[in-house]
Amino acid sequence: MAWTWRFEKADGTEAPPVVEPEEFTTQGDAESWIGEHWKALLDGGTEQVRLFEDDEEIYESPMSLRAAVEAEG
Repeated sequence: MAWTWRFEKADGTEAPPVVEPEEFTTQGDAESWIGEHWKALLDGGTEQVRLFEDDEEIYESPMSLRAAVEAEG
Protein backbone atom coordinates (compact mmCIF):
# COMPACT_ATOMS: atom_id res chain seq x y z
CA MET A 1 0.00 0.00 0.00
CA ALA A 2 1.21 3.48 -0.86
CA TRP A 3 -0.35 6.75 0.20
CA THR A 4 0.21 9.70 -2.12
CA TRP A 5 -1.02 13.26 -2.52
CA ARG A 6 -2.33 14.91 -5.69
CA PHE A 7 -1.75 18.66 -5.74
CA GLU A 8 -4.28 20.87 -7.53
CA LYS A 9 -5.06 24.45 -8.43
CA ALA A 10 -8.46 25.85 -7.41
CA ASP A 11 -10.00 24.63 -10.70
CA GLY A 12 -8.91 21.03 -10.06
CA THR A 13 -6.08 20.92 -12.58
CA GLU A 14 -2.87 19.37 -11.34
CA ALA A 15 -0.28 21.73 -9.85
CA PRO A 16 3.40 20.94 -9.51
CA PRO A 17 4.27 20.88 -5.79
CA VAL A 18 7.01 23.22 -4.53
CA VAL A 19 7.87 20.66 -1.85
CA GLU A 20 8.65 17.25 -3.30
CA PRO A 21 6.42 14.63 -1.68
CA GLU A 22 7.21 11.01 -1.07
CA GLU A 23 5.15 7.84 -1.00
CA PHE A 24 3.94 7.19 2.52
CA THR A 25 3.35 3.82 4.17
CA THR A 26 0.46 5.03 6.36
CA GLN A 27 -2.35 7.54 6.11
CA GLY A 28 -1.13 9.17 9.33
CA ASP A 29 2.34 9.76 7.87
CA ALA A 30 0.83 11.34 4.76
CA GLU A 31 -1.45 13.59 6.81
CA SER A 32 1.42 14.61 9.12
CA TRP A 33 3.49 15.54 6.08
CA ILE A 34 0.74 17.75 4.63
CA GLY A 35 0.35 19.35 8.05
CA GLU A 36 4.03 20.31 7.98
CA HIS A 37 4.14 21.57 4.39
CA TRP A 38 0.72 23.03 3.56
CA LYS A 39 1.83 26.68 3.87
CA ALA A 40 4.72 26.25 1.43
CA LEU A 41 2.45 24.33 -0.96
CA LEU A 42 -0.18 27.07 -0.81
CA ASP A 43 2.44 29.77 -1.37
CA GLY A 44 3.66 27.77 -4.37
CA GLY A 45 0.27 27.65 -6.09
CA THR A 46 -1.39 24.51 -4.70
CA GLU A 47 -4.92 25.37 -3.55
CA GLN A 48 -6.21 21.89 -2.73
CA VAL A 49 -5.00 18.33 -2.30
CA ARG A 50 -6.39 14.84 -2.66
CA LEU A 51 -5.10 11.82 -0.76
CA PHE A 52 -4.92 8.43 -2.45
CA GLU A 53 -4.26 4.94 -1.17
CA ASP A 54 -2.88 3.31 -4.29
CA ASP A 55 -5.58 4.32 -6.86
CA GLU A 56 -8.43 4.92 -4.38
CA GLU A 57 -9.23 8.48 -3.32
CA ILE A 58 -9.61 8.68 0.47
CA TYR A 59 -11.69 11.81 1.00
CA GLU A 60 -14.98 12.49 -0.77
CA SER A 61 -13.74 15.84 -2.05
CA PRO A 62 -10.44 17.72 -2.24
CA MET A 63 -9.05 19.26 0.93
CA SER A 64 -8.61 23.03 0.61
CA LEU A 65 -5.31 24.43 1.85
CA ARG A 66 -6.89 27.89 1.92
CA ALA A 67 -9.35 26.61 4.58
CA ALA A 68 -6.36 25.93 6.83
CA VAL A 69 -5.39 29.60 6.60
CA GLU A 70 -8.92 30.65 7.55
CA ALA A 71 -8.90 28.20 10.47
CA GLU A 72 -5.68 29.76 11.79
CA GLY A 73 -7.59 33.01 11.95
